[in-house]
Amino acid sequence: MGGEFVISVPNFLMLMGASFLAGFLDSIAGGGGLISLPAYTLTGIPMHFVYGCNKFSAAFGTTIATLRYWKHKMLDIQVGILAAMGAFAASALAAKVVLYFSDSTLKAMMLVILPIVGIITVLNKNMGEENHSDSYTKKKKIVLALLIGGVIGFYDGLIGPGTGTFALMAFCFVMKYDLRTASGNAKCLNLASNYAALAVFLLEGTVYFKIAIPAAVFGIAGNYFGAGFAIKKGAKAIQYMLMVVIVLLFIKMGVDFLV
Repeated sequence: MGGEFVISVPNFLMLMGASFLAGFLDSIAGGGGLISLPAYTLTGIPMHFVYGCNKFSAAFGTTIATLRYWKHKMLDIQVGILAAMGAFAASALAAKVVLYFSDSTLKAMMLVILPIVGIITVLNKNMGEENHSDSYTKKKKIVLALLIGGVIGFYDGLIGPGTGTFALMAFCFVMKYDLRTASGNAKCLNLASNYAALAVFLLEGTVYFKIAIPAAVFGIAGNYFGAGFAIKKGAKAIQYMLMVVIVLLFIKMGVDFLV
């Protein structure tokens, strides 16, 4: 695949702002794709390039957020790496599968999957107040980390939006981490799945660098400041941003329904 695309200056500026906001939100509670994917779609580029460019900017932004969480000891590095291994393989497979879907099918899948993210999150807004992960044996942690990584990674490669939120919730509910550690683990997992999917999109030629590179710069800035906000404010900030994800989700669904 290949192509040359021209987008208007207003659309370009809108995309850069959306990339920053998506990075900020994603670094805290996931859900950055709820902002970035619609923004890419509004530029008018084909959906396969939407996915490729979005994954390019998301991958680099998530790298910065993960490093900040790791530096401040806000992730269980062993669990995060194991989950990342499962996510990398599953995401690469799913990213390959997505190339066989039509534009209309991909949009329909987004409309079906995204509300599920919102409903689950809003019904469990007080999750992850305490860390009870030590109640699991080391062997069980390994199995659960790989399982979470595989399931979430496949979803990320196939659909994308809400991946970080799904991962955060999985680490809270399944592995009983508090929100701060779950958020750090989710970034580690998301980092691997992002790069795995990005590798496939690069090989298939569905990344338009003239758009993806500047969007990545703004996404990196958003992730840097977002991770710093979560580190400083803690669990309450993460809970608040989860609710922001839900509001944005249903606004998007309402707009799609009316259009």
